[in-house]
Amino acid sequence: MLSEQSATTVRATLPAVGASLGEITERFYAGLFAAHPELLRDLFNRGNQAAGTQRQALAGSIAAFATHLLAHPDRRPDALLGRIAHKHASLGVTPEQYAVVHEHLFAAIVDVLGEAVTPEVAAAWDEVYWLMANALIAIEKRLYEEAREPGRRDWEVVERVTETADVVTFRLRPVDGGPVPGFRAGQYVSVQVELPDGARQIRQYSLSGAPDATLRQISVKRVRDDAGPEGEVSNHLHARVEVGSVLPLSAPYGDLALDDAAGTPLLLASAGIGVTPMISMLAQLAEAGHPAPVTVVHGDRSPADHALRDDHEAYAAKLPDASVHFWYEENATGAGRPGLVDLTGVAVASGTRAYLCGPLPFMRAVRTQLIEKGVAPADIHYEVFGPDLWQAQEG
Repeated sequence: MLSEQSATTVRATLPAVGASLGEITERFYAGLFAAHPELLRDLFNRGNQAAGTQRQALAGSIAAFATHLLAHPDRRPDALLGRIAHKHASLGVTPEQYAVVHEHLFAAIVDVLGEAVTPEVAAAWDEVYWLMANALIAIEKRLYEEAREPGRRDWEVVERVTETADVVTFRLRPVDGGPVPGFRAGQYVSVQVELPDGARQIRQYSLSGAPDATLRQISVKRVRDDAGPEGEVSNHLHARVEVGSVLPLSAPYGDLALDDAAGTPLLLASAGIGVTPMISMLAQLAEAGHPAPVTVVHGDRSPADHALRDDHEAYAAKLPDASVHFWYEENATGAGRPGLVDLTGVAVASGTRAYLCGPLPFMRAVRTQLIEKGVAPADIHYEVFGPDLWQAQEG
């Protein structure tokens, strides 16, 4: 994929570029938003920008992509690219925006590295960028073509259910009265809201209902953070969105989707609001009467904080061979096991395929325990809410 000349240059300069990526991405976003403030207002997550996590994710993904090109010149890192492309498609990213990113990213590289950016270095990293960008553009084009409802569609809230003190479920139907296409269990939609300052911010929320339901269902956890913009959309949804409110939603996207799993043992592990895609998966498995073992694992602060617990248990109870294991840090007596998720005493069938969703420390711990139990790393799939710092780090 990468020309031999460019590969030599990238290999020689990767340590220097990698060491400076944090500063490069910081200057990149500053320049990008100065020239295009509408991108920060209406496309990029202001909370992630304020926290610096988006910069970390971008830096990590660039380094991971370049490293992969050098180590595997004839193979694309499709896991990395696919996850990014699904997120971009849910946001409506266009091919033209890659040229804008290129302009400001390379201006930042020159600004930070100065005279070290010779014409040869610039040409090599330009090749890296466009290999990654063109691959993403191609994947996103296919995703747009496959979407049954491209663009955003207006949906009306027809029911609002308080699940816990911090989680609310919204059930929605299309304003145009048209059909509700199915989706792959585990996928998410982008939800756009107009905030009091006029910004039209977008966030992704997993679909927490059955894939063949006649309504869309999302369950939103309120992020309590008064120190900055992080949590502004979830708090807006909790405070201002009621029955009758209209929200623009994207088509479903996301690559943590339950594949054809007939006859395959499964493990669905979640923590906190990471339960949402697992409920959708369980609904699909229950409807299909999945015959193989299904191990359900969940960790939460307390039973009162466990959103959708009744659905969690009810769908599992419909399966012919399911085991349910809940852990709670507080008030576990009679409701589950005390403490953090620990798979030591949990039987995991040979050939298990695992799906994880929750905070990064939780997923890292569960992944390690599953590998120790003999689950193949390729059979462990995960979803990250927010910038994917894990995949960027792992490549």
